[in-house]
Amino acid sequence: MRRPGQPAQPPSRQPSPRVLVPPATAPGAAAPGAAAPGAAAPTITDAAEHPNEIADAATAGPVPTFGLLIVFLGTLVVPFDSAVNVAFPDIIRSLALPIPDIQWVVIAYTLTYAALMLVFGRIGDLVGHRRIFLAGTACSTLGFIACGAAPGFGALLAGRVLQGVGAAMALSCGPALATLLFPESQRTRILALYTMVFGIGGVMGSAFGGPLVAEWGWPAVFWARAPISFAAFVLAWRLPRPVIVRTDARFDALGAALLVLAVAALLLSLNQLRADAMKAIGFGIVCVAASVGFVRWERRSSAPVIDLGLFRDRDFALVNVAHVALNLAGFSVMLLVPFYLDRFGGLGPTGMGLVLTASNLGLMAASPLAGRLAGRVPPRVLAVAGAAMMGCGQMAIAWAGGQLSLPLMIAGMLLQGAGLGLFQVAYFDIVTGAVPRQDRGVAGSLVMMTRTVGVVTGATLLMLLFQSLRAGAGLPAAEAFLTGFTGTFALAAILPAVVVIVGLACGWGRRG
Repeated sequence: MRRPGQPAQPPSRQPSPRVLVPPATAPGAAAPGAAAPGAAAPTITDAAEHPNEIADAATAGPVPTFGLLIVFLGTLVVPFDSAVNVAFPDIIRSLALPIPDIQWVVIAYTLTYAALMLVFGRIGDLVGHRRIFLAGTACSTLGFIACGAAPGFGALLAGRVLQGVGAAMALSCGPALATLLFPESQRTRILALYTMVFGIGGVMGSAFGGPLVAEWGWPAVFWARAPISFAAFVLAWRLPRPVIVRTDARFDALGAALLVLAVAALLLSLNQLRADAMKAIGFGIVCVAASVGFVRWERRSSAPVIDLGLFRDRDFALVNVAHVALNLAGFSVMLLVPFYLDRFGGLGPTGMGLVLTASNLGLMAASPLAGRLAGRVPPRVLAVAGAAMMGCGQMAIAWAGGQLSLPLMIAGMLLQGAGLGLFQVAYFDIVTGAVPRQDRGVAGSLVMMTRTVGVVTGATLLMLLFQSLRAGAGLPAAEAFLTGFTGTFALAAILPAVVVIVGLACGWGRRG
């Protein structure tokens, strides 16, 4: 059995896809795809005969670094969405909303892009990642405009759905586009830089969200991103067109529909867990039924959305579960630290926003470091190290909360973010290395989907845990809050600790 991190092999139950490979051109010859006098005709061959074609085909376009910056620009607007959290109070006041209704601003967006992520990744593998990325940046631009100009709550939610569709398209094909711009030997370094972009976007959202809302109101957090997304759309036309044409292209519509239903029902069930137990159970039943139907159908499908046989590899299955668990634990920072700072930090909105950038700054610093280490350290070792750092960071935040020490809390957030950055780069490397190259859109989508499921699950379970610990403390309000805060972070630290223990038990600590 192949272990993740080793070269991928195409699934044995499917023949190698047929691809159109253009003949090599001499310097100064016509660009791939253009007709040149006397040029030889493209030939049909097996991908297995050209193992580097899919990875290196896109390098024939404009300067790869410029193309990479275009992909990063289109991706940056997604993590910048952390600025919307800062705008919640102004949205509630301006639209005269009950406080519980603000959750639908988050649900309409995250449910849409999480449910569609793998589907768009598969479509990108079939019709071309560039096409889906272009459509994604266009949808995102229209979504930002619709949200910024929304006259009421319903229009805002419709804009958020459109924004979610755009995010699903851009994120599902962004990693594939980025890695296929460069030789396969540079894949891990490019994925590390791609992970760093999420840290940059998170820092920008936290740092600039407050000033934008203070100066121009809540619509500004959407209007500010529209020109960035539009610029990415315009520039993305310069991304190289794929020279690989898959002639085995078939789309599993039923499997895609079952997957979307299963993910949407899961997220709705988690969302309703605190508010309405019966609705949560109902959505849970739908999720289980759709999941069973999806698995049974995909096992019979000749062109599945994702090859479920990959999950029979113990390490591949474990690293995906670990990614969900670490993102669940990591969301405790964005969920609870803002309330802590509001009560005990003595900071204004701008100061709070700057403190909240600490985790993303750690992720920004660790991601390129992980890319440099990847050539010398196996990805499984980096994953264990990242999980250990994250667990230590979680415990440092818990201890700092009890001591009312803001410097220690910032240090803990930096360590937590750095650990998550190391793990995510290693996880990206493992998944994209295990999935066949022609399915790289699915690989990138899987990474993004597991991240989102972890965050949404954390938003529900961590808040339930915090409320239970606070209510059961039997102390005055301030002391009860601290009890809930420190207890939640300490218990959340168990998840990365479990990942470390299980990983070491499975041999992830060995360098060989």
